[in-house]
Amino acid sequence: MNSNEFDYIIIGGGLAGCTLAARLREYNPVLKVLLIEAGSDVSKHPLVSAPLACFASHGSDLDYNYHTTPQEHLDGRSLYQAAGKALSGGTAINYGTWTRGSAVDYDRWAQLVGDARWSYAGLLPYFRKTETYFRKEVNMKEHGTSGPIHTASVTSSSKNRVYPLREPLLKAWNEIGVKKIEDANNGRPLGVAELVENWQDGQRQLASQAYNLSGVQILTESTVKKVLFAEHREGPIAIGVELLDGSSLKATKEVIISAGAYRTPQILMLSGIGPARQLHHYNIPVIVENSQVGENFHDHLLLAIPFKLKNPQHGLSMGTPLWSDPSYQMGLPCDWIVTDRVSDEDIKKALAKEAFPPEVTHHMLQLDSCHTETLIVYAPAGAPITNHHVPMDGTHIGAIVTALATESRGKLTLKSSDPRESPEIDPNYYATELDRIALRTGIRKVLNLFYGTDDGKEMVEGENPPPGLPPLKLNASDEEIDVRVRSQGRTFFHAAGTSSMGTVVDTDLKVKGVQKLRVVDASVLPIPISAHYQVCVYAIAELAADIIQRDS
Repeated sequence: MNSNEFDYIIIGGGLAGCTLAARLREYNPVLKVLLIEAGSDVSKHPLVSAPLACFASHGSDLDYNYHTTPQEHLDGRSLYQAAGKALSGGTAINYGTWTRGSAVDYDRWAQLVGDARWSYAGLLPYFRKTETYFRKEVNMKEHGTSGPIHTASVTSSSKNRVYPLREPLLKAWNEIGVKKIEDANNGRPLGVAELVENWQDGQRQLASQAYNLSGVQILTESTVKKVLFAEHREGPIAIGVELLDGSSLKATKEVIISAGAYRTPQILMLSGIGPARQLHHYNIPVIVENSQVGENFHDHLLLAIPFKLKNPQHGLSMGTPLWSDPSYQMGLPCDWIVTDRVSDEDIKKALAKEAFPPEVTHHMLQLDSCHTETLIVYAPAGAPITNHHVPMDGTHIGAIVTALATESRGKLTLKSSDPRESPEIDPNYYATELDRIALRTGIRKVLNLFYGTDDGKEMVEGENPPPGLPPLKLNASDEEIDVRVRSQGRTFFHAAGTSSMGTVVDTDLKVKGVQKLRVVDASVLPIPISAHYQVCVYAIAELAADIIQRDS
């Protein structure tokens, strides 16, 4: 085999690419696997060591620092979109939250594509294979004991990491009817549970270090211009890639794109796979016309609400002397994650406004479906999320309310034929009544938590609204909440869906219309999952490795 010839070429050295490359080599050590990454090896970068350094990574050299088009339903604002530009991808800059999501989402995914491998039960072996779970007293049939990714909670990370508001917050959640559950990562996350993170001993776990890449050839700081094809009697066949410098590399078995929800559809289009009209506009020869490349963009929209503490002198929030203890730097300043749902009555009202056929049962009406997530963080929330006006001086805490079951769909298109230029990103946030009803419900729950419970009233004086906006009260109207979301809503950086399974790839992750080309990353998700996506993407990559091994 020549020096520029490999069995597999993987485009994108992020979470999925690192996992896939490592597993392919593990399963067959004679394989010649090339992993190409546009970013650099950041294992020694100062911002990837401690958990709380993740906030400083926004806009840094680790970040693609994307921005959306002006969003029609968010007051015409262009929103910042984070994406890891590094070997290890998002695992170099993410917040380390380890949430698997609801089984009903995966089951709906499997039903949509007609393949049980993508159901919760089908993916469970791969969830388990990825992790070494921190708790042994929960049902370990649900969790892994020897995977490369180690998990932790506040209580398991350090005996000194005791946040003063832990028990009062739990009591307040219970008072408004949110029940405590022991395990939110067993496919049934509805309730309030300890937040699980994947910091190991207070350190970030880069995918490139957690998974064994020895034997994998890695090419960093290299941008792929396009996938190369040859004509074949059964259709175009991927034979390699062309780099930005004009050099080419050959793949004898497959080319696999793992460049994420933003870059994967861009690479497909630059390679001639996508909407013909768009490709013609940029003089890109059409290999396969597929109007769905770049479509079905979905993401999780959030609102962060800062609350001023009544007694900040008690060390209740980040920025006070108590927080100088190193144990407080071992993870995010947060104890609990709350996963909730919208009432059936409110869902039906929203569906009526959307003119949804009444004879069809909408998936949000499923009993175990999850619609919102809330984190109360002992800080005003980082500036990339929102709350730029609030000081990080120990006087505030923040509520982050996220819509999980988002129905709004956007798209990603080319800006030019230059792979160095970012794609045009239009998420079309907050475009549906179902999205609005979800965020309204989650926001009202938080207002009730702090203004409608004895423990909540003891914690905070009230909300500190953005300049020029009134505070949200317990009886806030739909319009008042919508005004706040339109002016302050932001993303939780869970972009997905732009190379969806069923329209762009099949259930073996093969790109439709060509041979020997697959996609393995979050872009294949046909629907949103009620989770933070690293757990899901690890499982996708683990299953992909098994599928590819079977096919080889």
